Amino acid sequence: MTTARLNRVIDALAAGRHVFASFASADPATAVEFSTTDYDGLVFEMEHKPWDVTALRDSLQFLLSRRQIHAADSLAPAVTPLVRIPANGAENAQWLAKQALDLGVFGIVWPHIATVEEARNAVAACRYPRLPEAPRYEPAGLRGDGPHAAVRYWGLPNTEYYARADVWPLDPAGEILVAIMIEDQRGIENLPAILDEVPGIGLVLIGEGDLCQDLGHPREYEHPEVEAAIRDVVEICKSAGVPAGIPHVTPGNVVARLEQGFSWLMPNPTRMNQAVDIGQKWLADNKAGASK
Repeated sequence: MTTARLNRVIDALAAGRHVFASFASADPATAVEFSTTDYDGLVFEMEHKPWDVTALRDSLQFLLSRRQIHAADSLAPAVTPLVRIPANGAENAQWLAKQALDLGVFGIVWPHIATVEEARNAVAACRYPRLPEAPRYEPAGLRGDGPHAAVRYWGLPNTEYYARADVWPLDPAGEILVAIMIEDQRGIENLPAILDEVPGIGLVLIGEGDLCQDLGHPREYEHPEVEAAIRDVVEICKSAGVPAGIPHVTPGNVVARLEQGFSWLMPNPTRMNQAVDIGQKWLADNKAGASK
């Protein structure tokens, strides 16, 4: 059961499929609710919620379903868990990524990345050190060694965990997703250089709320200047071949976001089924049209 990819979010992105994900508090009861949804990924929200590693540890366990694992004959969680850490990119908070990864999460969402240096730190913090002559050495790994809980959560022996706990797509077989959030004009200006100079970034996620603030239009998600900035980000990502993601997806805008080229979409749980149904229908219709 250990040969197939465990991170189903990466599996989808690598195959060019779309991912539907959500933010949620690190809370066991919430994790149980999400464990039976159709979401591909769940980002435990710890930027604007407390950094509570005990709650995160317990939530990871309650997100698993023994019945699902048995039926699928795979160790891969049906809903892939990730964490948005509380520190902004400029704080270089490697310890937060280390603690979350050591519990077994499959990816880290880094808020407020605005420079090449911040992006490089984000990737390096999610990698183990290796010899300089090793393949894919840069960005040089900074993660400390203590994956005991992660090994148990992934269901792998230590040696296999070390081999697979690298970042994708830098390591094509890597199981760790590094997502950077672009949340201001400075980040957008530097994004081409970030994606050109820092290998290992698996997803660029737009922080619409802070972007609105930075542009002088708080919470005006549909303001023309905000939309123009969003288009800039997704076009830069397209040029670099890096998936782009966006929150605040609704039944009313999901088709527009798919048309723009977003691969990662975050509908609110209360509108999840409706937004996904509309999106999947659009994807199916366009796939059928393209095959004619």
